[in-house]
Amino acid sequence: MISSVLQEKLKLLPDTPGVYLMLDAEGTVIYVGKARVLKNRVRQYFHSSPKPSKVQAMVENIADFSYIVAPTEVDALALENNLIKKYKPKYNILLKDDKTYPYIKVHTREKFPHLSITRKVKKDGRYFGPFMGGISCKDILDVAAKVYCVRLCSTSITEKPKKPCLNYHLGRCLSPCAHLCTEEEYAERVEKAISFLSGNYEEAERLLKEKMALFAEREEFELAMEYRDRIGMLRKLQLKRITSMPKDVDADIWALASNGLYAVISVLVTRKGIMQGSRNFPLEEGAGERAESFLSFLSQYYANHELPHELIADEPFDEELFTAYARGKTGRKLEIVRPKFGVKRELLTMAERNAKEYLEKSVSAIEHKNDMTTSACRRLKELLGLKRYPKRMECYDISNISGVDKVGSMVVFTDGEADKYAYRRFKIRTVEGADDFASLKEVLKRRLGKLGTEEEERFPKPQLIVIDGGKGQLSAVREIFEEMGVSDIDLIALAKQEEEIFTLSSEESVRLSRRDFALQVLQRIRDEAHRFAITYFRNLHSKRNLASVLDGIEGVGKRKKAALMEKFGTIDRIMRASEPELMAAEGIGPELAARIRTYFEEL
Repeated sequence: MISSVLQEKLKLLPDTPGVYLMLDAEGTVIYVGKARVLKNRVRQYFHSSPKPSKVQAMVENIADFSYIVAPTEVDALALENNLIKKYKPKYNILLKDDKTYPYIKVHTREKFPHLSITRKVKKDGRYFGPFMGGISCKDILDVAAKVYCVRLCSTSITEKPKKPCLNYHLGRCLSPCAHLCTEEEYAERVEKAISFLSGNYEEAERLLKEKMALFAEREEFELAMEYRDRIGMLRKLQLKRITSMPKDVDADIWALASNGLYAVISVLVTRKGIMQGSRNFPLEEGAGERAESFLSFLSQYYANHELPHELIADEPFDEELFTAYARGKTGRKLEIVRPKFGVKRELLTMAERNAKEYLEKSVSAIEHKNDMTTSACRRLKELLGLKRYPKRMECYDISNISGVDKVGSMVVFTDGEADKYAYRRFKIRTVEGADDFASLKEVLKRRLGKLGTEEEERFPKPQLIVIDGGKGQLSAVREIFEEMGVSDIDLIALAKQEEEIFTLSSEESVRLSRRDFALQVLQRIRDEAHRFAITYFRNLHSKRNLASVLDGIEGVGKRKKAALMEKFGTIDRIMRASEPELMAAEGIGPELAARIRTYFEEL
């Protein structure tokens, strides 16, 4: 039965495009959707007509809704994507753990362009990729340097020539920074490198074979083997070429398989007619219509990935809306192809088969994941008598040695899964000596102080805070809660020795079976907080000791110490660095790099 308040709100809905947010009784956003006409779309949920089970389950949990009017439906699609990322609603299909892929960038805006690896595609150069596995970007750059002598460093090229670096002496760079080549000579090499990166591997393979034969003739067998390995890599790349597809085809091929409860979306990525790789995304079925969910997923995916020139799919979705969204991102038209025959149909069939096979193999893994995450969180609420479902859990840990370099960590789990983008680190500012209780109090004061301020959007209020420790740690943090008037966040402590759970509602601890997923999710967040704190502590500690270690090297003064710290970050990395790697730090030439390398070898 719809409440009178909701009935009145439904009457006030506008007939414009926009985004709507469904909220449960606790005010948590449980679904985000976009609409061409808000009035029509939102009212559909409250009609008495039969609905799919997921939609019905969501509707039964709706206590309120809100909406945001958008100028166009394209704007609504972009806004929907941002709000799904922000709220991670229970009934939306979510793209979790979405890693970006590496690209090779040619910095064409430079007079003497260099090549680099990046994961962000902008409109400031030429990009090649994505490289999705099997072939390393570093290996491809290595071939470009060995064959075409293009530079891989970002050294600024000035009117005053610099000394040629080791790469020049190894025949891996024309050394434009030393004025040892003309702009025309270097531009010709860059064009050939671009042709190689575009998939024309024949010339590169021929030149590698010539150099391999030359080194073998000189009996420099180690170098000859390096070139042999690079030739093998090029042959792997050639095997990825789809021979019946034109070399200029850039396409992503999409397929969705579902069993009504779980779904898998599969993508195959081709660039320049070369199969770059594939990826499968296991998902729980959302509460929206299939076409609506698929469109929402695509907008989430392409928020972080390059849009190709063609999108190949057989899944129904709003093509007109998505092409308008794509044009807004790229400024060019996206072709959506639904092939019936030919090589593109074969690729689509391959994607469909991948999705179906992955779904069949993954159902038990998905169910197990749910047991360990969302189901474990629901069980925690019941077992510990928490006020709310702990959608966002935060755990804190302190790390130091004898009171030196004291640090605190904040680790966040959302729906029982690590949310690494939300992790935070704290340097302890006010505590003298090794006082973990006082350090913990400082960290919690600083964190809770962000509630109710402009920073709360970056630091959303958690439903549960977990402390590593027993009654003492719990009491210390409780004092902070009372001092700051925090009453709507649950607080528990997990004592490591017996894995006892202490709450504020009982003097007695709660003990769960080691096999209980509810206990395991607490153990995971506690161990992750400890790992994160230790990592931060070690980095700080090594940086603090870095200067004194480098004092013994002739020629390494204040500026060069700073350059090495900037480049490597820790003493361990400097000690392991090779001479060419050391020379990548500003101001470190071949002689000084050799001296640093010798110094550490003799330690």
